Amino acid sequence: MTDLVVRRLLVDMEAPMPRHWCAGDAFRTALFNAMSMSFPVGEQFFIDAVRAGVRALPPDRQERLHAEVQGFIGQEATHRRLHGLYNGHLERHGLVNEWAPRSLERQRLLEGQDVRHLLAVTAAFEHFTAILADWLLRNPDLLGREDPRLVTLWLWHSAEESEHKSTAFDLYQALGGNHDWRITWFRRITATFLVDLGRQTLNNLRRDGTLWRWSTWCSAATFLFGRRGLVRTTWRPWREYFRRDFHPRQQDSGPAQRWLADHRNLYTPVGAGA
Repeated sequence: MTDLVVRRLLVDMEAPMPRHWCAGDAFRTALFNAMSMSFPVGEQFFIDAVRAGVRALPPDRQERLHAEVQGFIGQEATHRRLHGLYNGHLERHGLVNEWAPRSLERQRLLEGQDVRHLLAVTAAFEHFTAILADWLLRNPDLLGREDPRLVTLWLWHSAEESEHKSTAFDLYQALGGNHDWRITWFRRITATFLVDLGRQTLNNLRRDGTLWRWSTWCSAATFLFGRRGLVRTTWRPWREYFRRDFHPRQQDSGPAQRWLADHRNLYTPVGAGA
């Protein structure tokens, strides 16, 4: 079990944001904006899956996990709220969120399924967010300095994703979830996540008027496949999920712990739960 603290981030999400807030770079901005567009719907699904999962446990085991589950729900609810405000700015920039409706349609297909399927989906997404979070916390300069508020938002979100990366996974195992279904869902989520992320990023660039600029594609190549590239440096931790003895806590949480310790002035702990 993990002690999960719910934190109130001390940033003003009402203030306008620059169009290319991420280091002045069109591609990086479009990619992070795309991810933000997926969060409110995704975070709610994760909350619902974990709630349903813990209710399926015997009462004594529910009690053991109560604090961690409440912390998970509180953290995810806070992420959902702040990214909802973030996404409001994107709408005002003329961007259209096509990812969220597709996600809602897929979620409806899971209604009535065994809760272990919901938890396997959640655990798969949580692995993606955890490896992205670790990469971002190790490379914070790639966010630039155009909007320190958004830099804080992304790094705080990353640190908390690292904190609760094992909650859904542990619930899945506690309910007898098996390795084969865990991997089946991970393969499916890998495909849908990457396709949705690519589609929304391209849509953002098209509406931004920067899709066909040479500089956009040069930036994409470097950001994804360069020396510190996102794809180049995260494929190994992504692959580790396929091991039978894998557990999220085997992956280093040090960068998240250090960020939270070094930036206590940027948030206020408000307890566990939501």
